[in-house]
Amino acid sequence: MLIRRLGRCDWATTADAMRAFTESRGASTPDELWLAEHEPVFTQGVAGRPDHVHGAGDIPVRQSNRGGQVTYHGPGQVVAYPLVDLRRQGIYVKEYVYRLEAAVLKVLESLGVTGHRVAGAPGIYVRLGDPFAHAALTGPADPHDPFRGLGKIAALGIKVSRHCAYHGVALNVAMDLEPFSRIDPCGYAGLDTVDLARLGIHTKWDEVADRLSRSLAHQFLE
Repeated sequence: MLIRRLGRCDWATTADAMRAFTESRGASTPDELWLAEHEPVFTQGVAGRPDHVHGAGDIPVRQSNRGGQVTYHGPGQVVAYPLVDLRRQGIYVKEYVYRLEAAVLKVLESLGVTGHRVAGAPGIYVRLGDPFAHAALTGPADPHDPFRGLGKIAALGIKVSRHCAYHGVALNVAMDLEPFSRIDPCGYAGLDTVDLARLGIHTKWDEVADRLSRSLAHQFLE
């Protein structure tokens, strides 16, 4: 997997480049992993609803062809875009999403944080009361508040075209989290969004990008 560091870049330009890469790639085109940090932007997935944005203010809202609903990208967040030929990997979308989440879980584990999956809500979550506890989430979620006691630390949204995936996963490192209060993150009203800094893990963007790139590349070794 060829790893490209894009640095701080515009989201829309990057999305256009991913789509062009995917449309032009052939059966033998190597998979790539792009690592980016975006200027502030809200992105709406194909299921996105305008009412999930409560007041974008000075932050632009851009339409995306990925799955899911609205999310925020901004400085201090590692955004990883694996451009993967799923057919060559011999996997389907469900397995691909599982591997993306597994890569994030490994990164968090390496930093001492325990991440969790929540059924039906792609992405990775942490216990706000004790993000370092190793116990798994147990019992059915509260139907009135399925994210009680949890904060979302990584968002996931993908697009698959001709069996090739793009878009990807965003892991919050040290951000201004205020813009998340302007939206229903991923369509969930009141969902708390956190970053590593809020959990007391103070590390550099480059360090987390390195860890995530290694973890993702391991998931897609051919």
